Amino acid sequence: MKKVLFTLIAATAMLASNAQPKITWTDSKVDFGDIKEADGPATHRFEFTNTGTEPLVITSVKPSCGCTTSDYTKEPVMPNGKGFVSATYNPQGRPGPFNKSITVTTNCNPETSTIRFTGKVIEREKTLADLHPRKIGSLNLESNHVSLLKLKNTEVKTDSTSIANLTTEPMAIAFTNVPKHIKIKAEPSTLKPNEKGKIVIEYDATKRKEWGFVMDKVTLSLNGETNNNKNLLTISATIEEDFSKYTAAQLETAPHMVFDEPIFNFGDITEGDKVTHTFTFTNMGKEDLIIRKISTSCGCTAANKKADVIKPGEKSAIEITFNSSGKSNRQNKTITVICNDPKNSQQLLRITGNVKKRE
Repeated sequence: MKKVLFTLIAATAMLASNAQPKITWTDSKVDFGDIKEADGPATHRFEFTNTGTEPLVITSVKPSCGCTTSDYTKEPVMPNGKGFVSATYNPQGRPGPFNKSITVTTNCNPETSTIRFTGKVIEREKTLADLHPRKIGSLNLESNHVSLLKLKNTEVKTDSTSIANLTTEPMAIAFTNVPKHIKIKAEPSTLKPNEKGKIVIEYDATKRKEWGFVMDKVTLSLNGETNNNKNLLTISATIEEDFSKYTAAQLETAPHMVFDEPIFNFGDITEGDKVTHTFTFTNMGKEDLIIRKISTSCGCTAANKKADVIKPGEKSAIEITFNSSGKSNRQNKTITVICNDPKNSQQLLRITGNVKKRE
């Protein structure tokens, strides 16, 4: 009798386990092929059949990327009934191949299934406006910041940025407030409507007399009109000392800056407190060490050097003060020291710690 009862229970459990919905995709993967960015979003409708014995309900649909939106069958799908999940891919600003997926959650077992779509976006032809997204006055530019990156202090470097006149009138371009180490011109100096040109910059680092990261602002005059507060083109560079002509003997006797410890952790302090620390170093070279410049990563940090010139074998120090006013949580500030050490002309000091809110 017990054996018969067990068999009936097992059979009932088996019938119950078979009585459930089942999602069967017509095709769970599709290739969109080549789609043109200019044509806008592309959509594919993934269809499925409920091959189970109970109603099938989609509880969520999650695309793998914000570039994809989806729609799906909201009402229960009866046994042998059909439903869908659609995938709409937005190709704008996404040239090249793509491989995306959508996770579909249902009341089936297993609960989730994945559909996938691939393809390739053919980039649309860019307009003058696309290629020149920045504006100074009525002039469109590729960029309103020209970075010359690294320059030796003995170097003269030329760079340019593309410009376009997207107005309906000719535009004469001139420049004011130009520093002596920069030569700048527009080619052509007058742009016709819908004409493309460029601003050419010649930067003479020998005349800059500065070290490390430096920045200048030049004012553009457009058709004789100048706005010193708005018509500004930014030009930046990082100037490094030129040691390329040093002989092996010169390198051997050159100054060498060695810090005792380049990192200081001030631990926990309360917002508004100031922390002062002295970084000590030694000139391990055989010639005078010259500190060219000290810069900090934040206005909250001040640096003072004990001396500009450090003799061979001599010790010196740089005092750093960190002001925690307006700061909170973990702090990580850097101090850049530029010197005439050919092996390491730019050294980085670091102060770190935690600022707690004042109660």
